[in-house]
Amino acid sequence: MLTLADIAFDHARALLARYGLELVRVADGEAIPGSYWGDSEAGIIASTVYARADTPVHSLLHEACHLIVLPPQRRAAVHTDATDSVEEEDAVLVLQTVLADALPGVGRERMYADMDAWGYTFRLGSAKAYVEQDAQTSWQWLAERGLVQLPQRTLAA
Repeated sequence: MLTLADIAFDHARALLARYGLELVRVADGEAIPGSYWGDSEAGIIASTVYARADTPVHSLLHEACHLIVLPPQRRAAVHTDATDSVEEEDAVLVLQTVLADALPGVGRERMYADMDAWGYTFRLGSAKAYVEQDAQTSWQWLAERGLVQLPQRTLAA
């Protein structure tokens, strides 16, 4: 599982800053504020993402994407749990794979593998199959909000 210690913290910070988010490094062994899952999983409060060196990159991106898809007025109210919307959750899963390509040393294929290893579950059996074959609604949802361009190829319906 790729962790924040395996990549350049400044690259992750810069990526999140492009979306108006702040990435705060939490000291090793300290509790991560706003972490839904606890342990080493990333946390979110308002426009801030919290992570330690041992935080999985997939967790960092997943929680950041929850904030990215929200309008600023909803972001400000977030503490630990960003949404109860299935549409938003599904879109976040796609967006985190897109953003993985923007982080040197990560990439989409590694993100798929780490999502599967962590235990994300999908109807077609894998993160890659979901994003490439089963996520048309999520791609559309993200495109309507200006967060992605629709893939050149048509996703299977």
